[in-house]
Amino acid sequence: MSLEQQLNTITGRIYGKNISACTHVQLYAGILQLVKERMAQARAITGDKKVYYISMEFLIGKLLSNNLINLGIYDELERILAENGKSLAEIEEIEPEPSLGNGGLGRLAACFLDSIATLGLPGDGIGINYHFGLFKQVFRDHLQQAERNEWIEKASWLEKTGTKFEVAFGDKKVTSVLYDIDVIGYENGVNKLHLFDLESVDESLVRDGITFDKTEVEKNLTLFLYPDDSDEAGNLLRIYQEYFMVCNGAQLIIREMKEKHQDLHKMNEYVAIQINDTHPTLVIPELIRILTWEEDFTMDDAIDVVSKTCAYTNHTILAEALEKWPLSYLEQVVPQLVPIIKELNARIKKKYDDEKVQIIDRDKRVHMAHIDIHYGYSVNGVAAIHTEILKNTELNHFYKLYPQKFNNKTNGITFRRWLLSCNRELASFLTDTIGEGYKKNADELEKLLEMIDDQTVLDRLAEIKRGKKAELAAYIREKEGVELDVNSIFDIQIKRLHEYKRQQMNALYIIHKYLEIKGGKKPSTPITFLFGAKAAPAYVIAQDIIHLLLVLSEIVNNDPEVSPYMKVVMVENYNVSYAEKLIPACDISEQISLASKEASGTGNMKFMLNGAVTLGTSDGANVEIHELVGDDNIYIFGKDSDTVIGHYVKADYVSRDYYENSPVIKEAVDFIVGEQTMKIGHKENLERLYKELLNKDWFMTLLDLEDYIAAKERAFADYEDQQKWKKMMLVNIAKAGFFSSDRTIAEYNRDIWKL
Repeated sequence: MSLEQQLNTITGRIYGKNISACTHVQLYAGILQLVKERMAQARAITGDKKVYYISMEFLIGKLLSNNLINLGIYDELERILAENGKSLAEIEEIEPEPSLGNGGLGRLAACFLDSIATLGLPGDGIGINYHFGLFKQVFRDHLQQAERNEWIEKASWLEKTGTKFEVAFGDKKVTSVLYDIDVIGYENGVNKLHLFDLESVDESLVRDGITFDKTEVEKNLTLFLYPDDSDEAGNLLRIYQEYFMVCNGAQLIIREMKEKHQDLHKMNEYVAIQINDTHPTLVIPELIRILTWEEDFTMDDAIDVVSKTCAYTNHTILAEALEKWPLSYLEQVVPQLVPIIKELNARIKKKYDDEKVQIIDRDKRVHMAHIDIHYGYSVNGVAAIHTEILKNTELNHFYKLYPQKFNNKTNGITFRRWLLSCNRELASFLTDTIGEGYKKNADELEKLLEMIDDQTVLDRLAEIKRGKKAELAAYIREKEGVELDVNSIFDIQIKRLHEYKRQQMNALYIIHKYLEIKGGKKPSTPITFLFGAKAAPAYVIAQDIIHLLLVLSEIVNNDPEVSPYMKVVMVENYNVSYAEKLIPACDISEQISLASKEASGTGNMKFMLNGAVTLGTSDGANVEIHELVGDDNIYIFGKDSDTVIGHYVKADYVSRDYYENSPVIKEAVDFIVGEQTMKIGHKENLERLYKELLNKDWFMTLLDLEDYIAAKERAFADYEDQQKWKKMMLVNIAKAGFFSSDRTIAEYNRDIWKL
């Protein structure tokens, strides 16, 4: 049956209509069904050994276009719909975005699942089916407001499997239900994303915004990703969620092994478990518990086989993200695991005196990363500099014990979504120019370098970029009600809102630029500053930074003297779908985290692939981007990681000194609590942020501010030489191949999983 016949059959069955008579909403449901049927016919990827990727987040984004591309039917379907007077692009807009993640951690997990399937490796994801995700972001009165983000519809990618498991906590027992989402590889077979839900979940528990009773665990477990953990109930709920995820995952893994008649004593020969950050750590004691309690293993044998099965990815050196739970919390939520954790700790204590490597510290806190490192067989960082920092400073005590466990796996992105899907014009041009090979072997993008002096190629790249800027401007006009100048420089910072990512430094630059323009120094080319980010519900300073950005956008955009030269826009409810529109339109990619703090970043790779030029610190994967593109095709500024780590060790960074010694810094910081901002903004939020920068500034904004201003001015000046800029764009695209998640996953498999 042809594709057109199959779709007509489906729409006829559901609506009694053919394609041309259906609405776009009806066609979305029909195409969803068509894709599901096609994926059901695709080969399930199997093998002797399988990886289970356990993660608290899977930020998968909309799946329709990605699945159509991976099935190889996107172009044909687009043509069929057009012939029937329908638009695939408009149909794609109807799809709700699954709210199963928030930041880079979750997006990376999604890219990895795509690449695992594309490479034909047997590997499934294990996570939680959140009903409202993090939250839906709404701006009111220049403040972030949080609302429930409903995304689960009757017709969706979720398939109810009928699988149920019991999960026992200290004081209660719940039943899980398993939903699967098919993960189709590019021109390859299908794996699964397993998402566990609570049978007794109650959405009506959520009242005002995103507030709900955090103690009603039997009803709330799968409502939200990262519920507010600023109180004890929130902390306990996080542990309940994490155990719910790994208890279900462990039961699923063992059930699948038994179905294949695999020997549990040789688990490591059949299974690899990748622990994505510390959230899934409890899978280690949980597997040991199941093997000793239910499968008659000795403690020695259980520990031995689990330690050979589990591998840990470290995503951060931030203390707040390296989870440490009070033992009393674990005794309350998972008392059955506490004797096992104590046994694991006792064995480490017996071998090593060093307090820094103990699992349970003197304050009776359990260090999750320490369990992962001692009782896993691999520890990897996610960018070259990040792994070196882990080995030399943050995890040095462990590196000395287990040098053979440590390895680097620089993150990657899937080009199917971040080029073929979101920038089809550029993908089509690349195919015409260098052939199709890059779609499967991203290193072939280097062929583009042969065209660096080809004026036609350079002009076409600039033309595509301008087209994407026009598309974004139209979308922002409709969504945000702001008019953008397509001829302006699009300077974009989109990522989770966190002080270490330093959106506040960008805000201080905007103040600096605003005051310059007011003083008569006008830029040759106008500049549009675009932001997108959500701040965690309990993260007050992050919300204050959003407040400042929204206040600045009002001041700048409504000032007739300034707005022709400069605009500021913070997009509402930033997500994958918004990223897919922002990234292809970007000229300058802001990657300005404090050196040593960003493990890798993946936004930097997506921007680079789409022809943006990076403005960043020597942090995370920026270091590798710099090595690949060379000094002339990137803007690097700021103190290096050794200097920054030195400041932390010596505790000698005093932000007020920088403020008092630099008129430029002082002027920008003072503006936060100046007359103009106070008139529009809230005194409490602005003063709190001002005091934070002046008295603490833990992520050293003022340390790098003047260097940042200078680097940004250099970039804006270089943009005036369009010939030079076009070549910079070309080099960045050509050198992006290294950052394919296919390469990353091939390395995971070669060095860690050995599937």
